[in-house]
This record gives sequence, structure tokens and C-alpha cells, in this order.
Amino acid sequence: MNEKKLEVSRSLSAQDLSAQIQDIRIADFAEKAYLDYAVSVVKGRAIPDVADGLKPVQRRILFSMYQMSLQVHAKPVKSARVVGDVLGKFHPHGDQSAYDALVRLAQDFSLRYPLIEGQGNFGSRDGDSAAAMRYTEARLSKYSELLLSEIDEGTVQFSQNYDGTMFEPTRLPARLPICLLNGSSGIAVGMATEIPPHNITEVSTALLEILKEQNTPEKKILDIIQGPDFSGGGKIISSREEIRRVYVDGKGSLKTQGRWKIESLAGGQWQVVFFELPNGVSAQKVLEEIEELTNPKVKNNRKVLLPEQINSKHAVLGLLGSVRDESGKESSVRLVFEPKFSRVDESEFLNMILARTSLQSSVQLNLVAIDLDNRPKVFSLVEILNKWLKYRVNTVKLRSEFRLKKVNQRLHILFGRRKILKSISEVIEIIRRSDDPSFDLMGRFDLSEEQVVDILEIRLRQLARLELKKISEELKKLEVSQRNLKGILKSKKSLEKQVAEEIRLDIEKFSDSRRTLIEEAEQAVISSRVIKELATVVVSANGWVRVRNGHGYDKNKFSFKTSDYLFNTFECSTLDNLLGISTLGRVFSVPVSTLPGIKGNGLPFSSLTQMQGGEGLSCFIAGSLDLKILLVTKKGYGFKTTLSSILSRKKSGKLVIKLEKDDQPLVALPMHSGNEGVGFLSKGGYLHIIGGGEIKTLLSGGRGVRLVGLRDNDKLLASCIVGEKGISVRGLRKSGIRKTLDLSTKKLLRFIGKRGRKGKLISPDFTAENMEEKSAA
Repeated sequence: MNEKKLEVSRSLSAQDLSAQIQDIRIADFAEKAYLDYAVSVVKGRAIPDVADGLKPVQRRILFSMYQMSLQVHAKPVKSARVVGDVLGKFHPHGDQSAYDALVRLAQDFSLRYPLIEGQGNFGSRDGDSAAAMRYTEARLSKYSELLLSEIDEGTVQFSQNYDGTMFEPTRLPARLPICLLNGSSGIAVGMATEIPPHNITEVSTALLEILKEQNTPEKKILDIIQGPDFSGGGKIISSREEIRRVYVDGKGSLKTQGRWKIESLAGGQWQVVFFELPNGVSAQKVLEEIEELTNPKVKNNRKVLLPEQINSKHAVLGLLGSVRDESGKESSVRLVFEPKFSRVDESEFLNMILARTSLQSSVQLNLVAIDLDNRPKVFSLVEILNKWLKYRVNTVKLRSEFRLKKVNQRLHILFGRRKILKSISEVIEIIRRSDDPSFDLMGRFDLSEEQVVDILEIRLRQLARLELKKISEELKKLEVSQRNLKGILKSKKSLEKQVAEEIRLDIEKFSDSRRTLIEEAEQAVISSRVIKELATVVVSANGWVRVRNGHGYDKNKFSFKTSDYLFNTFECSTLDNLLGISTLGRVFSVPVSTLPGIKGNGLPFSSLTQMQGGEGLSCFIAGSLDLKILLVTKKGYGFKTTLSSILSRKKSGKLVIKLEKDDQPLVALPMHSGNEGVGFLSKGGYLHIIGGGEIKTLLSGGRGVRLVGLRDNDKLLASCIVGEKGISVRGLRKSGIRKTLDLSTKKLLRFIGKRGRKGKLISPDFTAENMEEKSAA
């Protein structure tokens, strides 16, 4: 019987469960789930709030420490205790991630104005991690007052914590825009933020200017806020216009350098000492970079060093004698560089150090924050200031309303006390004889319920006549406070005036000097000592490259590996670049001066670049930056461009030719005027010639235009410039005899046509194999 009941119960449960199951498309489910995840990361993890400049975990740590009464003068407690309190009450995530957030809030090299004061090992600028949380101690710093001093005065909303057992603030009542003062960094889903820190005096002064003059010109604000102010100092070398543009756009980058001095030594020797480093750069990192330059390692499983590694090594060792880190108690940063010889030029030595290490680096700015409507947004600097002021004015309004309510409540109580103190004997008599003294007192003295409750709880010693004097004095003070608060609340202008006054007080209390120097300067670049000389680049069929000094070599005298042979030679100079065009239409460039010498077989061009898997090389070209080039694909498309337009400084190359399916680059032809005749030879033996003026110029690359038409099952075999002497076509007669047809410009007249035509057959008994410009000799 029981088994039958159990079976029926299971059947009903299965039916109930089946009724709750809905069939949905997996794509719809994935889209919704990923959207929920993205929103959670953006709002709950990675992006700071424009109002208080904090991420949720930071806000929870500070609020939890506030609840633990860990203000600046309190005795610090173990960090593990704080982390446990945060996890248990507000932040159900990993303890290590919460501790890492606490550590960062205490690091004076990470935050311009640390919000936590730590005791113990909280890490170092060189990347040393903090001690375990059981060893370190923490309490709130003096700057935390800017965020927490008004939290108990009705200034912010509270929401339930993760398990609904208590409440936590959704924002903190920031007295200054911490979002700008300390900055923030984070990567969310589909967006990231990179807000640099700023000087508290400059930001506060800019806020006062906005409050003083509505619609303050943006230029005026950007004249006050000179630029970021990093905790480690350093120097920003970008121009005022570049800084202004970044702040207006809300994104961009600024160039920074370390600060240095030159110290003279005995015997005419000297050394460069860096005493401040760019943001995010450590002395250890710079030492590692110098080691990599002077003692390079073979990369990516290659057998030999890259030419650029060898060149960098020689360049650095030719100038640098030694480098050492002398940082310590006396100097938090002291990185010393000694030249190899005292006669080394100072500016050249400094340029080498800056250009080849992180002592010159870029700082990214991306002013993304959560807006007051809880949506992420890219702000300009002025927008952040205005948004924060809107939040602050509302905060002061809520605080003033809260304080006025408290003052009114206290006044109401004191008015009741003053009434009964004049008839204290009667009050005592009513309390002694009445069955319901509350009701009788309310009726006799016209008191409210709150006033009666207060009176009945008063101690006898507070009923002395001396107490009446104290009440009168307190009433006077409260009435003054009441008038002041009502004056603050009477208009938006009066609220803004109060905000300005409080900002001035905070400037007096917290202002400090700018640490980061703003000084426009030229960016240091890796100088090239390459002397212009004639050079010949040799490229093999398998893509191996090398260079030889001079021009006029006999192509038949170059030797190659077994199964390899000559593909082409390019007569150029040591200041030119060799470009390789891949089967995917990407262009890779290598300076001719960095190519291996003629001894040996050279190096594969692919080893000097970062090509994708399965990507091959179709053609090469070498020349100066102003060289005009015609790019032609196997399907007969092409366009004109210049070498400088398609040059790529990145090893990963640059997409230049947009190819159709099953198409590949065929050749890159150098052009002098851009109007030369161009010949196109198909595999079927059809020749077509057009004028270069008909070909479109695309400096940014693209697919180009159709240069020559192709018959069914025919392919483009070769293309060349038509020289003054015509062209030469190599191939086979039907008899099998190899033949070179020299076609003069007169003979070529019948092959000239408009762009896109299919051309004419050269000869029915001739199979073409290749074509090239006929030598003038």
C-alpha cells in the first residue's frame, strides 16, 4: 500500500515539474544569461560610481570598518577580522579578492589619497605582495572621513545585503569627488575604465569655479586642473592641447616620463639618477627591461636572435656602463645609470634610456563610470565634476533636512520641559496622585505625547531651577541652527553656497602640493644611426631574405639552400624598407638595415614578423617611403598606393588588400609617375595593357578596381610595368622549345585597351610562363 502511494506521489511530482518546464531556444537563453552576467560585472564588480568613486567591494570594506568603529584614531585590528566581517555581512565572494581590495585601498603608491591606514607589510611598488591577512592590521585613514562622516544623517539610500538580514549603503556621501581624486581601473564586459588620480586642491578649486559661475567655460576648468597627479610623481610630457583633448573626449592617452637629475662624479665622470618613475612603473621592471636588452634570449623557439635584438643590444651596450637600484630609506626611488665613458653625450644617453625602457610610457585614459541613473557612461572631465556636484547638492539637502528634523524634535522636547519647570510642584503632585499621569499632564499643560514621555523619564535632579537656565541656552543655540538650516534649504543657490563653503573647509584640511610635473617635451624615440648606403635585398622562393651592400650584382651568382632558388632582388638603400605581402592581403615591413648580411642564407622573412598560422607570402617590394606601388591580385583587381601608406610598424602586420574568396595578391609593382603602362598576362596567353592613369589610388587599402578581365577557367599569370623598350614574355613553343618573345612598344600597340577588358592572344602556338619589363640594356 505504501509503495503504491509513493509511486503515485512520484508521478504527481513529475507532472508538476513537467508543467514548470518551458522550451526556449538555446540562443535566447545564452543571450539573456550573458546579458545578466555583463550587467552584474559592470555594476557589481569593475566600474566605479561617479558619485563616490568606489566599486561595491571597496564601499563594503569602508562601511564595514566604519561599523567596527575603526576610525583614524582607533586601534587597528587584524585585516583578517575586517575581511571576515565584510564577507559575512555584505560581500559573499572570495576572501583573497576582498583582502586584495583592502590592501590596495591602503597602498600609498597605488592610491593618491589612501582610504585605509595599514600596519605591516602591504606590498611594494616593485610588485612584492602583501603579507597574509593574519599578520597585517588596518584602520580607516583621515581621507575616509570624506566618504563616511555623513553616512548616519539620512544622506544615502540603503539596500538589503545578500541574505536580507541587514542593510548596506548603495553609495557613500562623498564630500569630494573621490572618482577623480583616486581614479580607478577595471575591465568589465564590453567596456573598461581607466581614470587617473588628480590633485585634491586643483579639483576642489575647479568645483568652486563651477559653483561660482554657472556654465563655466570648459577651457577655464581645464586651466585649473592641469592634468593627472600620480602618487609616485613623474612627469607628463604631452602638450596642453593633447591633455585638453583627452579630457574633452573622455578617452585617449598621455605620454609620461620619470624625473631625473645628472650627478657629477670625480674624474669627470657623471651618472643619471631617476628619483621619480612613471605611473605603474617600478625600478625592478626597468632593471628587467635593461637585462632583456643587454642579454636577449631567443624567442618563439627560434634558433638565433632577431636582427633587432642584436641591434638593440649593441646600441645599449655601446652607451651604458652599469645600472643599479639604490632605493632605500633615504630615497624611496633612486635608479642610477652610469655611461660607459664620460665622453658619452648626455642627451643621447638619456634618449636611449627613455626610448628603450618604461621610464617613458603611455598612460591610458578612459573616463567610464556608473552614472547617477545607474547606467555606465563615458564622461568628459567637466561632466564628472558637474555630475558629482549634482549628487553633492542633493546630499547636502538630505543632510540638512535630516538635521532640521532632529533640531525640530529637540526643540519640541525642550519646549515641553520649559513649560513644566515653571510648575514643577504641580507636576510632581499630578504624577504622585494620578492613575494616568500622561493623560493628565497632557491636558493640564497642553503637552504632546512625545513631550510627556520625555518628562516622565526625567531624573529628579534635572528638575532643579538651574536646569531651566541650561534649557534656555540650548534653545537659543537650536533656534540659531534651525534658522541656518532653513536658510540652507530655502533655495538651490543657498544649497550650492553651503556646498562651496564645505569644499573650502576641506581644502584647508586636506590640500597638498602637486606631485606630477606637467612639462611639455619631445618624446624620446629610438634613434637610428644607419648611414645611407646602396643595398641589394635578395629574396628566395622560400621567403628567405638577406641584404648585400651596393648595386649591380649578377643574379646568377647568388647561392641558396637545396630546393630553394632566387625569387627576386631589389636595389634600394639601407634607409629603405622591405615589405612582404601575405596570402591574406596583410603587409609586413622590415627595415633593410636590420636584415641579415649576405653571408649564409639569411633568415626566413616570417621569423622577423608575427604571421598567422597558415599565412604565406605572395610577393615582396622594397623602396623608400615615397615609392608609388601598384598592387595586383590573381583575380585581376588592384589599386595604386604609396609605400608609406601601407607600411606597418607592428610585427603583426596591417591588412591592406581586401580579397575576394579564393583570391590572393599576385605582385607589387614599383611605379615612378603612376601613369606608366601596365601589362597583364593570363595563363591562357592573353595580354592586356592599360594606362596607369586609369587605376584608382587607395592610400588606406581596399579591394581596388578590376584591372583586367579573365575568361572562364583562366587566371592571371603575371603583371609588369611596360618599359621604354617594351616587355619580354617567356614560355614554350608547341614544339617544346623554350622561347622569349621581345615585344617592343610598337608591337604592344594592339594589346592596349581600357581597364577591365580581357586582352588579346599573343600567339596560338605559344604557352606563356612569365613576363617582365624589357631591360633598357
